[in-house]
Amino acid sequence: MKRVRMLLRVSSNQQLEADGDLSIQRQLVTEYILKQSGWTLDEKEYFEGSNSGYRNTVEARDVLQEALQDAKKKEYDILVAYKDDRIGRRMWEIGAYIMKLKSYNVDIYTVKDGCISPGSDDVMGQMMLALRYGNAQKSSSDTGMRVKDTAQKMVQKGKFMGGKAPYGYTLELSGEISKHGRALHHLVVDLRQAEIIRYIYELSLNKQYGSFKIAKILNNHEKYKEMAPADTWKSGTINSILTNPIYAGYAAYKRRERVNGKYCRLDRAEWIIASHQDQELVIIDEETWNKVQEGRKQRSNKYGRYPEKKDATVMKQNRGTLALLDVMYCGYCGGKMTNGTRYNYWTIKKTGERRMKKISAYKCQNACQGIPHNNKQRYKAEEMEPVVFGLVGNIIEYLQRNEDIFMQMKEQQNRERKIKQRELEKKIHDLQVIQKKINVMEGNIPDAMTEESPLSLDELMQIIKTYKEQKEKQKKNIEQMEAALQKEENSLYRWKEIKEKIPTWSSLFFHADTATKRVLVNTLIERIEIKNGEIHIRFKIHLEHFLLETGIPDDFGVPE
Repeated sequence: MKRVRMLLRVSSNQQLEADGDLSIQRQLVTEYILKQSGWTLDEKEYFEGSNSGYRNTVEARDVLQEALQDAKKKEYDILVAYKDDRIGRRMWEIGAYIMKLKSYNVDIYTVKDGCISPGSDDVMGQMMLALRYGNAQKSSSDTGMRVKDTAQKMVQKGKFMGGKAPYGYTLELSGEISKHGRALHHLVVDLRQAEIIRYIYELSLNKQYGSFKIAKILNNHEKYKEMAPADTWKSGTINSILTNPIYAGYAAYKRRERVNGKYCRLDRAEWIIASHQDQELVIIDEETWNKVQEGRKQRSNKYGRYPEKKDATVMKQNRGTLALLDVMYCGYCGGKMTNGTRYNYWTIKKTGERRMKKISAYKCQNACQGIPHNNKQRYKAEEMEPVVFGLVGNIIEYLQRNEDIFMQMKEQQNRERKIKQRELEKKIHDLQVIQKKINVMEGNIPDAMTEESPLSLDELMQIIKTYKEQKEKQKKNIEQMEAALQKEENSLYRWKEIKEKIPTWSSLFFHADTATKRVLVNTLIERIEIKNGEIHIRFKIHLEHFLLETGIPDDFGVPE
């Protein structure tokens, strides 16, 4: 009697259901085995759940490796699957696996095709085996492409593509039936989870916290820690929430891609996003979502790699107790100030009670290392921060009261615009000159081919290539300048609307927590230099960004 074991595999969780593909496979394979003379069904069965036989290699599939080791131990003689694609869909790997089992005297049978294991000396049979799984691999590849194309079109129309609901939503029956007879679901906002989503976006936008800090806050929150997906809030989960456009009402596809068995996040430019917003899915308004993306981009290491961003002042992290730490410099040596907070300890004689007082301060590292600084190393936060905050508050109130400053800014904007317009015209002229040079060089190609030109064909093609690279670079510069000029065309004077929307920031400085103060300071201040008795503040007054922070549309077009 030949000992027989069965191999069952499903590629999705849906097929694991009691009335799904798994139970049907087991029934058909069992019936096939019982019909064969001289076969006896072994108690052990090999099963793979929710595992792709196309994307996963044979080495990565533990069940196939277990079956191989058992064959090596001579525990069984025949392995039966429902169809050949249940074994896999990788042309060279599956053929080699079947021949490896054959070397241990184990044949593979399928309900549909019978024995598919050729003899070790059957060259034609082995070629047919490779052809069989070559067709299976191509079929999977074609199916995958069709599914992706269909998914992209569905997502662009705003349709949910199935799978697990993103955090903040639940799945409910939509009342629609697919062409395969399955009941379709749609997303519905979960009000309790939506509250946490809004809190996460608030921490990212208003306090500029990173994903690790937000996860830590949620895990320490009495209410929100119990509502974490998979029991614990993790930075990866926060990253996914903060970058998913579904919360602004836009379904998205292709945010991740599988490369060598691992999922990698794709750049936002490569996403497939719905063309229309679904108002029923909105948890975060679109403007807030976009601001969060821009803020996260600025705080990332990638932001600093671009030459045009090299002088940008960006707050990478928002933690600690010192609101001015990003912009504070020593007035003596120009070095960046660091956290000089100290703790004083003392003991009350009568009770023996030990007490502690925290003294927040900024320090110059150079002064602490002995470089002369007029005997001043530390500056107490409680003494200098109120001075800075008071001055910032006065500046904001002045901008609110004095409309004339906006007239001055408009005049400055017009002057800058004329300069930029002349620069743009010059670049357009330079582009035309480059194109003329390309035309001349290309006109010499026939002479170069007949060796009648002083330049060889290779030299000529290299010159043309260089000019074309200059042309593309010039075109990009022109596009950037045109975009900047277009943005500045937006009117500066919707003054009544501005005046209503700008809050009294001076009060915010004195009532907000340290993290919020730090965000406001980074918005308005470029640099603070401090000496003993002197504080010099250099304001950014980059009002375009300032208006963004106060809720004014980002197309307002205000210059520095």
